[in-house]
Amino acid sequence: MSSATYTVKGMTCGHCVGSVKSEVGKIAGVTDVDVDLATGKVTVTGNEPIDEALVRDAVEEAGYEVAAV
Repeated sequence: MSSATYTVKGMTCGHCVGSVKSEVGKIAGVTDVDVDLATGKVTVTGNEPIDEALVRDAVEEAGYEVAAV
């Protein structure tokens, strides 16, 4: 198992959380997506490391932005 945590900007409600979880969850190999609305932290877990670019694209597709690391 591998996991990575990202900070997502712009989430303000439960619908935001659902949108991010849904889009990131569609990435091949993702087994779990945990979103903390209060901190904006999104933890993505997979059987193998997930390409950061794919996560960024999915977050943007949901209408949000991954903060620069």
